[in-house]
Amino acid sequence: MRHPLSEKITSGTHRLFPRHLRLLLACLCLVGLSACGTVPNQPDATAAPEEQASADTGAPEQDNARDPLEGFNRAMYTFNDKFDRYLLKPVAKGYRAITPKPVRRGISNFFSNLHDPGIMLNNLLQGKPKQAGSDLGRFLVNTTLGIAGLFDVASKMGMEKHNEDFGQTLGKWGVGEGPYLVLPFLGPSNVRDGAALPVDWETYPPNHMEEQSTRNKLLVVEVVEKRAQYLEAGDILDQAAGQDPYIFVREAYRQRRINQIHDGNPPQSAPPPGLFEDDEPAPQSPAQPAPGATQ
Repeated sequence: MRHPLSEKITSGTHRLFPRHLRLLLACLCLVGLSACGTVPNQPDATAAPEEQASADTGAPEQDNARDPLEGFNRAMYTFNDKFDRYLLKPVAKGYRAITPKPVRRGISNFFSNLHDPGIMLNNLLQGKPKQAGSDLGRFLVNTTLGIAGLFDVASKMGMEKHNEDFGQTLGKWGVGEGPYLVLPFLGPSNVRDGAALPVDWETYPPNHMEEQSTRNKLLVVEVVEKRAQYLEAGDILDQAAGQDPYIFVREAYRQRRINQIHDGNPPQSAPPPGLFEDDEPAPQSPAQPAPGATQ
């Protein structure tokens, strides 16, 4: 239990920046400093000229430009993978084994309902009042008729469930994604989405509960329930990722975020110049005279 004097001194700061927000901000600052101090890889002086040329062109150069923190990211990816493999995944399997499916569905609906106020706010910020009104209606209906969100009555009434966050809102207004970033425990992200997380957490009602113990228990239950939903998807990922699952997850995350920002209709990238241009006709050689023809 915290000391009363300490509670009085720090209560205002903790309301603005809960512990997990301060840790995230510190993590982002460290990542930013490491990015500033990163020196691009120099070609090996002993390599052959043609090897140096191939190393300076093509896909690796593009990957380095979009993933300058790859060393840090791979370390975090390995950490997250081990945390999931040896702790979170076994707990999620046990949770699903002992919890009846209707109960799990009710728990999932409960937490999904708590995210609707933040989704509504982001739809408003993105200039989509119709979707925001639907989100508000969902929250009111499910909180009342759905018994605190345990039952998804709103979907049966035709109110569509949306999925918006502040990172998508920033992307909608033209903020670039920045370098790819793997956050500890949270997984794949980027600088834009990572910086947007505090806003999402501030719009999530449980984060404003005075009772820290209850808030932390809700967080644990939500994480375990969410992981239990994706047990099969994780097995498919292990089979489809190939020899380098880090790259598979990175590219899948980027494509998913682009798709979310554009509401399922991402812009089509322009084809390379000249791809569909008609080829110029090959020059014809002069006709050869027939054998025996007189000049």
